[in-house]
Amino acid sequence: MKQQLSLSFEDTAIAFEHKSTKALKKANFLFSNIGKPWLVKLGAFVTPLAFKLHLPIKGLIRSTIFDQFCGGETLEEAVHAAEELGKFGVGVALDYGVEAVEGEENYDNAVPEFLRAIRFASGKRHIPFIAVKVTGFARFGLLEKIHAGETLEQEAQKEFERVKERIRTICSAAAEGKVGVLIDAEESWVQQPVDDLADEMMALFNKEEVIVYNTFQLYRHDRLAYLQTSFRKAQQKGYLLGAKLVRGAYMEKERKRAEEESYPSPIQPNKEATDKDYDEAIRFCMERLDHLAVFIGTHNEDSCMLAAELLHEKGLPHDHPRVSFSQLYGMSDNITFNLAHAGYRVSKYLPYGPVKDVMPYLIRRAQENTSIAGQMGRELGLIREEMKRRKA
Repeated sequence: MKQQLSLSFEDTAIAFEHKSTKALKKANFLFSNIGKPWLVKLGAFVTPLAFKLHLPIKGLIRSTIFDQFCGGETLEEAVHAAEELGKFGVGVALDYGVEAVEGEENYDNAVPEFLRAIRFASGKRHIPFIAVKVTGFARFGLLEKIHAGETLEQEAQKEFERVKERIRTICSAAAEGKVGVLIDAEESWVQQPVDDLADEMMALFNKEEVIVYNTFQLYRHDRLAYLQTSFRKAQQKGYLLGAKLVRGAYMEKERKRAEEESYPSPIQPNKEATDKDYDEAIRFCMERLDHLAVFIGTHNEDSCMLAAELLHEKGLPHDHPRVSFSQLYGMSDNITFNLAHAGYRVSKYLPYGPVKDVMPYLIRRAQENTSIAGQMGRELGLIREEMKRRKA
């Protein structure tokens, strides 16, 4: 008879083993405040203004929200954070968190930063992935045009060829260094060219093993079907699918735009529908590990447990090379470290970059956290439970 799976996300001793009591107290203070929507709104308004006026707030941000959610200001600092996590069996997906300023020169200048990250990551078991956003290498308006099916003028065609070349350069270096590339999802009205680019890169580099992953946002009601279509396409064309599964990050923005422009919202009607599709996507991928690799990017404990149980039921090793779990750095340590402790392949999404440049990312993180029902309460409860345990 098969042994029962021994895995729990309640063990705070394992979850916070990597944190000193001082660091726990700091996290307790931060999550207590980040759960207040009025404070987040105020921060989102005041912080960019303070940077614009050159007010001395960098130190305060660096020692609070930045330290909690980012690996450092430089690649070297991020690699140090990765090494610390590696001691506990946790890998990282390096995420250069700087949101590119539009302009061909800026897009070109971003490429070497990613190549440097790949060189750093190559051969290091604890840095299995890097993350890229196509909007970091392409003009948003250009992607909108392509998504809308507009015919591109010659100059715009050349511009898009340069975008492809940047992404190809990064994926080629990653394939050589055996580092996974996670292509992030974007807003629904620019997603098609991103999907097409991801498919093109997978066809080039996912012949023998999975290097490139496309992202499927399951809070969109059409993405489970699109995952299945992507799999069939990969099968027909003879490459392996890389599927990064997330719930999604642009819900309020998507609904608002759909309402303003009078088209049906691409977003699921409710959280239950999102959860149902997400878990269905996990099942779909787990049944096809001979032909794909799956990256389960979620803070949902039930979905993580489902994936772990499916591996167990199939008699597959916990550290199956084609199944990875991931949570954001600074969040859901109870999931990450308990999975790692039980032998699963799990990594933290680890953003890095200058404080001022990473601020849009951090503000989004704080806004998302306040809108995730119960997430802050769960984080706080676990932190306080561990503080109490250490005092006992």
